[in-house]
Amino acid sequence: MRLSRLKRLPSRVKRAARFEIHAHWRRQPLVAGSVFYESFSGNGMLDNPEAVFRALLAAPDLQHLTHVWALSDFDQYRSAIDEFSGDPRVTFVRYGSASYYRALATSQYLVNNATFPPDFSKRDGQVYLNTWHGTPLKRMGYDIEDGALGTANILRNFVQADYLLSANPFMTEQMYETAYKLRGIYRGTLVEEGYPRIDRQFLDDAGRAAVRTRLTAAGIPLGDRAVVLYAPTWKGTTFGRPTDDLDEMLEHIHRIEEQLDTSRYVVLLKTHQSVHALAAHRPELKRLLVPNEIPTNLVLGASDLLISDYSSIFFDFLRTGRPIVFFTPDLADYAGTRGLYFEPDEWPGPVYESAREVGEAIARIAADGDRVPEADRERYDSMQRRFTPYEDGHAADRVVDIVFRGARDGYRLRDDLADDGRRKILLYLGGMRPNGITTSALNLLNNLDHDQYDVSAFFAQSRSRPTIAKQQQIHPAVRQFPRVGGMNGAKLLHLARHLHFRRGRIAEHADVPAQNRLWDDEWYRCFGESRFDYVVDFSGYGPFWAALLLHSPDAQRAIWLHNDLASDAHREVNGEKKMLHSLTQIFTLYGQYDHLVSVSPTLSDINREALAEYAAPEKFLSALNTVDAEHILENARADLHEVAFDEETGTVPEWAEALLADDDVTTFVNVGRLSPEKNQARLVRAFAAVHAENPKTRLVIVGSGPLADDLRALIAELGLEHAAFLTGMQRNPHAIMAAADCFVLSSDYEGQPMVILEALVLDLPIVTVEFASAKNALPAGSGLVVPQTDDGVADGMRAFLAGTVPAGRFDSAAYNRKAVGEFYRAIGATPALAGKP
Repeated sequence: MRLSRLKRLPSRVKRAARFEIHAHWRRQPLVAGSVFYESFSGNGMLDNPEAVFRALLAAPDLQHLTHVWALSDFDQYRSAIDEFSGDPRVTFVRYGSASYYRALATSQYLVNNATFPPDFSKRDGQVYLNTWHGTPLKRMGYDIEDGALGTANILRNFVQADYLLSANPFMTEQMYETAYKLRGIYRGTLVEEGYPRIDRQFLDDAGRAAVRTRLTAAGIPLGDRAVVLYAPTWKGTTFGRPTDDLDEMLEHIHRIEEQLDTSRYVVLLKTHQSVHALAAHRPELKRLLVPNEIPTNLVLGASDLLISDYSSIFFDFLRTGRPIVFFTPDLADYAGTRGLYFEPDEWPGPVYESAREVGEAIARIAADGDRVPEADRERYDSMQRRFTPYEDGHAADRVVDIVFRGARDGYRLRDDLADDGRRKILLYLGGMRPNGITTSALNLLNNLDHDQYDVSAFFAQSRSRPTIAKQQQIHPAVRQFPRVGGMNGAKLLHLARHLHFRRGRIAEHADVPAQNRLWDDEWYRCFGESRFDYVVDFSGYGPFWAALLLHSPDAQRAIWLHNDLASDAHREVNGEKKMLHSLTQIFTLYGQYDHLVSVSPTLSDINREALAEYAAPEKFLSALNTVDAEHILENARADLHEVAFDEETGTVPEWAEALLADDDVTTFVNVGRLSPEKNQARLVRAFAAVHAENPKTRLVIVGSGPLADDLRALIAELGLEHAAFLTGMQRNPHAIMAAADCFVLSSDYEGQPMVILEALVLDLPIVTVEFASAKNALPAGSGLVVPQTDDGVADGMRAFLAGTVPAGRFDSAAYNRKAVGEFYRAIGATPALAGKP
């Protein structure tokens, strides 16, 4: 452990130094007239930023501007540096260096075609233009299954951008508004005036000759041959770690060349930005690899035919009017995993799955005068009209006019994305671990009216698989803001922040100007220009998050109280009051919230009385948890054998075999974390007494936690190894509950336990101990409430065996209408907006 920490020390020191440098420059004045450019994380002077840069250099009235480019490798991109070595207005910084963070923090204008790093936060006075990098054929963002978590830093950049650039209406509507869920939240200006990079394709003969000269100088033996450009997209699961399929690409090119007259045509390879670093070190590719420092659209302008797959590059090439051939050897797999916006029969060229067929198709096109085949002409023209309607060679001039001169009249600008008529709710969901609060949050998101409310969820990005699995269950209509990166600011300020917390003074987070700026900056880093009508801390257990949400721009703010929190704070675990300090800090923030919401009326009364010193009584409200009955019933129908099957051992555990057996044994079930407050030990002891009287009984406890070993030992001590079972954490507890006969809850305390709602949905008879809010947890006429003792729980199980525990009937739809109505009122939504329960 110590060695591992030592190994990590240099990287941690380097990271701390980077944050301190960034914090220093964020305190310095902006440099008026400075423009900072970044393309693909510094992988060259490329794409839309490069086209905007050149347009600015050429503008007579903007000669006062200075320009800073971020490059990842000065040696690799030496030609770009040399081109401007004599121009004092242009400088270069190494991506990620101290100079990089200086430029990022102090430049007046910021231009990027992807994303700035997670610690980026736009400052007052900065103007951010995000151009993105193409019209998508591949599905993007939320349009990809489980794609929401991958959008974290992208969405964070977009909501900070003053301008977003769109090449066409499809990109506006499908990518920005829908795939990245900017409809309802983006407050900047969307510029739909074409793509500056496509201007670079408009080459005269001299321009084409200049590009060919650059390719020849890079070691490509062009001669006077026509260029066939093969430009596949990247493959793999993450952009930063693409699949190395270069050998396969090289083999494809050989097969294509076999069908061509190579005295007339040369096949060149243009790799994606994320793949180029791998390709540049392969000597066998030198004769055909297009250097990364040559802008792609210059190469497109000098190419006679394009071979593409799923890359957005073909949309750019449409403007040339030259032929496109699609090569998709993995079409079925790719379309099935990533997904496509258009089917192959809509594409503006023939589609093939073998390199030989591609070569043959190109040979036929060559024989027909290098024209678009007549069979593809109608689709080609249609796509050209749809996706390149504004490409006239002057898009960069229009963008410069809008962003740098402030012009608006006569341009296609959208400022209305945030105004879609819905009120905005932001909910902090907590740690998203598999527990009752997470289940409550997910159920609530499923039950909200997404036509009336624009809903965003906030949580910490996690690498934990169980946590990610829960995050993937968030309702698809919900916009997600996973928190990536950390707070900006000097280490001394953070030290002061931590001392405030340790000294019990977190409530002063807004009183000290420097501390207030720290928190305001963090809010902006996470949410940019986003505005919310209602901000909700649905967890209610994290002081950091509770303080951060108080720095939202003007909104109704509510915090949830899922339990008797005063008792939680003073409850001892192994002789320590582990939650006392953190919960006390949260209590001191209650006065700054508008609404303090407990999950049952009884619990609200308890918290109002116990926490009276922290907030006015009228702030204490209640809203019942909702329940996802459809999901519970679907899970309950699952095959228990499949649910319990252990793939490693190839067996079904004993507890599952017992539940699957066709016998007359009565099964009691409990679901919950194996922790002190759930007191499953009381349940095991009570069951031992019942089992001694009635051996045809069994107990199944579903869950994991710190007391698993203690409970296992207790079961052994009482001789219940074949009658009482611990299943551990189960991905589908509802299938297990459905196979049981009676649900038993033995907790010391609960708020409104979700598991009781789940048992009600499954029509399970319920025996529960009498915790403070038990009377709110069970509908009238349902279940049996017993004393919080071993004997009380045992008597409850005996009552079930005697047939005197009523199952009752639970109308989940009516219950949810009531609970959702209570939620709307609790956060401050007006009755007209909230609707009637």
